[in-house]
Amino acid sequence: MTQAIHNLSRRHFLQGSAGLTLGLALPAFAAKGAKTATAVGSVAAFEPTPFLSIGADNSVTVISKHLEMGQGTYTGLATIVAEELDAAWSQVRVDGAPADAKRYNNLAFGPMQGTGGSTAMANSWDQLRQTGAVARAMLVAAAAKRWNVPAAEIGVRDGVVSHAASKHRATFGELAEAAAAEAVPASVPLKDPKDFSLVGKHAPRKDSFAKTNGTAQFTQDVHLPGMLVAVVAHPPRFGGKVKSFDASKTKAVKGVVDVVAIPNGVAVLAKDTWSAKKGRDALSVEWDDSAAFKLGSDEIFARYHALAQTPGLIARKDGDGDAALAGAAKIVKASYDFPYLAHAAMEPMNCVVQFTGDSLEVWNGEQFQTVDQGNLAALFGLPPEKVNIHMLYAGGSFGRRACTDSDYVKEAASIVKAAGTRAPVKMVWLREDDTKGGYYRPQFHHAMEAALNADGSIRAWRHRLVGQSIAKGSPFEGFMIKDGVDGLSVEGAASLPYGIPNLQVELHTPSDITVPVLWWRSVGSTHTAYSTETFLDKLAAESKQDPVALRLKLLDKHPRHAGVLRLAAEKAGWGTPLAKGKPGERRGRGVAVHESFHSYVAQVAEVTVQADGSVRVDRVVTAVDCGVAINPDVIRAQVEGSVGFALSAALHGEITLKDGVVEQGNFGEYAPIRINEMPKTEVYIVPSAEKPTGIGEPAVPPVAPSVANAIAAATGKWLTRLPFRSDELKA
Repeated sequence: MTQAIHNLSRRHFLQGSAGLTLGLALPAFAAKGAKTATAVGSVAAFEPTPFLSIGADNSVTVISKHLEMGQGTYTGLATIVAEELDAAWSQVRVDGAPADAKRYNNLAFGPMQGTGGSTAMANSWDQLRQTGAVARAMLVAAAAKRWNVPAAEIGVRDGVVSHAASKHRATFGELAEAAAAEAVPASVPLKDPKDFSLVGKHAPRKDSFAKTNGTAQFTQDVHLPGMLVAVVAHPPRFGGKVKSFDASKTKAVKGVVDVVAIPNGVAVLAKDTWSAKKGRDALSVEWDDSAAFKLGSDEIFARYHALAQTPGLIARKDGDGDAALAGAAKIVKASYDFPYLAHAAMEPMNCVVQFTGDSLEVWNGEQFQTVDQGNLAALFGLPPEKVNIHMLYAGGSFGRRACTDSDYVKEAASIVKAAGTRAPVKMVWLREDDTKGGYYRPQFHHAMEAALNADGSIRAWRHRLVGQSIAKGSPFEGFMIKDGVDGLSVEGAASLPYGIPNLQVELHTPSDITVPVLWWRSVGSTHTAYSTETFLDKLAAESKQDPVALRLKLLDKHPRHAGVLRLAAEKAGWGTPLAKGKPGERRGRGVAVHESFHSYVAQVAEVTVQADGSVRVDRVVTAVDCGVAINPDVIRAQVEGSVGFALSAALHGEITLKDGVVEQGNFGEYAPIRINEMPKTEVYIVPSAEKPTGIGEPAVPPVAPSVANAIAAATGKWLTRLPFRSDELKA
């Protein structure tokens, strides 16, 4: 999601993290002691904090305040708790938390519950270590009283509490009720990292088994008594409205129950999805496009190119870039075009809503609990606590389900309200609805200019960006936009780590482009990393310097950037010749390094360019520094997935508009890479004692520029428009 949110989190987190953790995050740490509750199957449970329940059946349940959407959150959070608790990994399970910001506040977001910005591990690390350690201390205290032995002599391992001298032993389940009667300790010691037995080791994922045997519950799996399914006809243009509609043919379709107008379209309710779709196909709607957005992608770019010829708002200014450029002997320029991109998660948008008369029940792959809860409460005139959100698995998101407008969730609730029904309603978007439904990575144009000294050193660097603001109009506008500059638009550019004496970053944010935009996996860094890293390679070529050597020279004050760069270069064999390709093939190796979400990633790509201009990415070597590696296997999986995700965009991804209408619909027109396009991927993790940071997003930004730099090394051609086009690379 967003670097700006994450930056805010670091400021809060560093301002007395212990007080913040115990005061905000663990309200159950009260003098009255822990709560004894009734868990599934009427098993008495010991609940020392809102994040942990230990049952009399010896189950250890970690309550995740974060959505599991494939990124390994459930596994990572459970690992932190189990480590300090000394639980056996086999006895640990994970449940999603309800919507309740008072108990499940994301410390990175302020008083709000939600998942994004690669914050799950970072904001939970201290919180969940405390949770596990507190529960362990209370179990030990209960055992010491029961056995009449000193607590200091009691050990815990793999879910068993024991006293060696007396040979007493008990499971967590056997001690749960007694532990619940103990006072919650005000402070507890945490493990020395050298004693970790789970953190940093391989632990099987907690969601894999359910996802392979079909028991995992996604929104599409929800089936409730009397439930209706809704499919919506949306206006073809953003800002369009329903003028009139004829539902006579729709109501004749077997299974159709009702047809209702909602603020953003016409909903067909039926007994099943297929009947709802057939009913929508039969629907006749006349749209009012008088206030709709009607520009095409090329027209948007034309406006952006014109704006880039004029100075923008200053996002960063070191030295005097204008003067340094004006007096330079050698100027190098480049400009870049980046298209709109869809999130294209495997599970399209869907949501189940039921109005009971005095409350609202919601089942959803829920990413922004507090935002959605507030928006739904306002829609129905309810207090937020009367909106009960059941968090299910999500089949991907990449930022799409973290919509500050609560668009698809509100749409589902609007259908229930318009139909006046007490039946549960499952709203389903088909793939085409999702692709054309708006909220894209913004389209952007970048204009770059640099001055080189006679010795090849970079004298000045000016970077001018043009594109829509994501934060404008959102609840985050107040702290994400400063002096008119949206931090999401310039992140990665304004935070450029290279030691350049005269550096200036400017931003234009056009207000007349109204295509819905949203954070997309790694947000602004998805385009800024490409322009900055390929432009730097271009400067290296102009000054006849090795790209890795030049970067290291410019990163002398950034050891973590330099550390991943050295590791990736070493593992990739930088400087050694590549094996020759077949006749007509050209091969190259390229590098990129980037920081996002306080994680550092360097990548080296190897490519083969065919005579017809087609590109095959043969190998991607990644070095990552994300602090303490909680689950190395999850980190590797996220990096591998990031490589595939980023290559999908670089090789194929493009949402285009014609007369304001999105031209792509299904995967035939908006294609992810196929398995035969996936390169050999190697992942190397830098050992670190720093607190864990994010990994769901940071490996995305350097992929495309490392590949582009490899293409340039092979062909001498710099690709400045994405996705890559083979006609630019024909021999």
